[in-house]
Amino acid sequence: MEFPTFAPAVKSLPFYKTPMTPPQGRVREWLLVDATGQPLGRLASRIASYLRGKHKPNFAPHWNLGAAVVVVNAENVVLTGKKATQKVYIRHTGYPGGQRHIPITRMQPEAVIRHAVKGMLPKNKLQERMLRNLYIYVGPSHPHQAQNPKPVVL
Repeated sequence: MEFPTFAPAVKSLPFYKTPMTPPQGRVREWLLVDATGQPLGRLASRIASYLRGKHKPNFAPHWNLGAAVVVVNAENVVLTGKKATQKVYIRHTGYPGGQRHIPITRMQPEAVIRHAVKGMLPKNKLQERMLRNLYIYVGPSHPHQAQNPKPVVL
C-alpha cells in the first residue's frame, strides 16, 4: 500500500540577519569622566555601560565594542549614607581562617572604583578585556592627552 506524499503547506520564510559590525579594524573611542561629586554606584554603572559599549547603536553582548574610559579625580567620589564608616570589603587568602575585612577608608580610591565597576560587568571572559580599557587617576591630570578623550557629563 502506498501513501500519498503531500507538499508542505507553508513555504519557508527568508532568513533575515541583523547587520552587525565586526570588531576588526575599528577605532576605539576614548571618554573622559570626572568623578568629582559623583556617587560611587551611579558612577560605576555609567562607566560599566560605556566599557560594554551599550551607548552605541551596534551593541553586541558577545563583542568588546566598548570605549576606553579615563576617570580623573577619583579621590572626590561621594559615598552616600553611612558607607564611609560602615562599608567593608571582604577577601579570603585561601588558608583556613584567612578571611580579611578591609574598610573602605583603608582602600585606595582607584581600587574602590575599579571594584565597583568590575561588579557591574558581566561575569564572562570579556570582563577582564573590558577592564583593561579602564584608566583611573587620583588627580585631575592623566597621560592620555594624545588619544584626545571626549569629556562625558554624567
